[in-house]
Amino acid sequence: MGIIVNGDSLRSCSSRGPGTQDSARPFGAGMNRLLTAPAALAALLFSTTALAQDQPPPPDPLSQGPDDPAVPTAFDGDYLTVGVGATYGPGYEGSNSYVVSQIVGVMGRLGGITITPRPSGLAADFINDKQDAKVSFALGPVARFRFDRNKQIRDPVVYALGTRDVAFEVGGTAGVSVNRLTNPYDTLSFSVDVRWDVAGAYKGNVIQPTVTYATPLSTGIAAALTLHAEHVDDKYAHYYFDVTPAGSAASGLPVYTARGGWKSAHATLVGFFDLDGDLTNGGFAVVTGFSYARMLGNIADSPVIAIRGDKDQFTFGGGLAYTF
Repeated sequence: MGIIVNGDSLRSCSSRGPGTQDSARPFGAGMNRLLTAPAALAALLFSTTALAQDQPPPPDPLSQGPDDPAVPTAFDGDYLTVGVGATYGPGYEGSNSYVVSQIVGVMGRLGGITITPRPSGLAADFINDKQDAKVSFALGPVARFRFDRNKQIRDPVVYALGTRDVAFEVGGTAGVSVNRLTNPYDTLSFSVDVRWDVAGAYKGNVIQPTVTYATPLSTGIAAALTLHAEHVDDKYAHYYFDVTPAGSAASGLPVYTARGGWKSAHATLVGFFDLDGDLTNGGFAVVTGFSYARMLGNIADSPVIAIRGDKDQFTFGGGLAYTF
C-alpha cells in the first residue's frame, strides 16, 4: 500500500472501461527526514504523535537561525503514518478528462530504515544518518505500480486503442539532502529513482530526478515545493504513445511512432496543517496540494495527447493522516 502523489500521479485508479484511470526536519531531525520524502501530496500526509504534556511550546521556526537548536519530535525515532485522501486530476498521462480518485498509503521509520511513498508504491532508505547531520544521504530499493491507461479511460477514441497492462516498476533510489539552510528545520533534497518494469507490460525503464525544498511556515504549518521530471526509453514510449496501423484503423487517429526521451516535467506545491497548531505535539494533520505537469517532446506530439488530450496536466488533492 503506497501513498500517491507526484507529478505523474496524484491519484490512484479504480473501475475499468471508457470511464477513467489511475500520478529535513521541521521541528527536529525526524520531521526533517519526513519532509524530504519525494514530491508531493502523499509525502506530507502525516501528523505527529503527542509529546509529554509538560514540554514547552516549540519556538517560532521563522524567528530562528540555522544554527539555533531544534526541539525533539516523535519523528526522531520509529513511527508509522497512515494517510487517506482524494485527488482531482487527469485520468491518464496526457488526458484532458479529469476524474476524482482515492489515495491511501503509509510511510514511516522502523529499525533505522526509512520508508517513503511513491505513486502506488514505496521506497526504502537503508542509510541511518545522524539526526543532527548537516548533509544526509539516502540509498535503497524502490518499487511502484503503474496503472496508466489500464482503467477508467473516458475518451472513446483512446479507449479504442486498447487498454494497457499494469506495470510493476522495481529499481533503486539515491539522494542527498542539505539541512538547516535558513532555519533549524528546512531541507533541500536531491534524489534519483531508476526503475524497470518487471511485470512484462512495457518492459522498459524510467529515470526520475527530483528536487524538493521543505520548510515550516509557522509552528503549525509547513510547505514543500517539489520539481521532478521523467525520462523514458523507447519501449515505454512505444507501449503508451504509439498508434499502430491496427490502432489507427480502430480509432481513426493517424499512425504514430513515439520515441524515448524526457516525457514530462512536474511541479508540486503542498501545504501541511497540524490541526492543533503545533507541528511537534501530535494529533491529526490535513494536507492540501496542487501539481502541474507538462508533457514534453516526441511523446507530447503523440495523437493520444496532441489530438485527443492535453500537454498541460493539473491535479488538486487533499487528505488526512495520523501517525502512530
